Amino acid sequence: MNRGILFVVSAPSGAGKTSLARQLRTQVEGFSVSVSHTTRSKRPGEADGVDYFFTPREAFEEMVRAGEFLEYAHVFDNYYGTARATVEILLASGKDVLLEIDWQGARQIKAQMPECQTLFILPPSREALSQRLYGRGQDDEATIARRMRDAIAEMSHYAEYDYLIINDDFDTAIAEIRSIVLACRLRTSIQSMRNKALITDLLG
Repeated sequence: MNRGILFVVSAPSGAGKTSLARQLRTQVEGFSVSVSHTTRSKRPGEADGVDYFFTPREAFEEMVRAGEFLEYAHVFDNYYGTARATVEILLASGKDVLLEIDWQGARQIKAQMPECQTLFILPPSREALSQRLYGRGQDDEATIARRMRDAIAEMSHYAEYDYLIINDDFDTAIAEIRSIVLACRLRTSIQSMRNKALITDLLG
């Protein structure tokens, strides 16, 4: 069984990361999205085990002490983390895995798995980002102001990533992400393993 490819996607809050990841799953086969753990409260429309594993803070901290996370971070007063076993099982089964995490988590994973492919998504402008945050209708003024400050800090790390996507037009952004995924799957190192029998026959 050929090992899958790990893709790491980051973006400031409101840049459309989650929507793009969901659309990618519908357009590209052979993709698995690793569900992360978080201590934050469930938002309207979210489901446990689908959007996140909503985990009590005490249980999350016990997992940290046990070394069960591939990465974890403290964001917006809550913890977010990716269970190591979840990712390893999917990759070993030949599935490509998509992780939606912040720059802190991406940096942790890149240090441990340098072969992973990292993508950063930017909004087309600060105004557009602000409008998207207000459009959610879920946060008060103080929370939105803090999210904007944190978004600017998050965006400053874009250069640490392999690929940069500007989410101005959703369809264009998803097409660009899809092209990155397909190009990575066609790398010689990947193709030579997946088509070993064919190559052996052709060269034999």
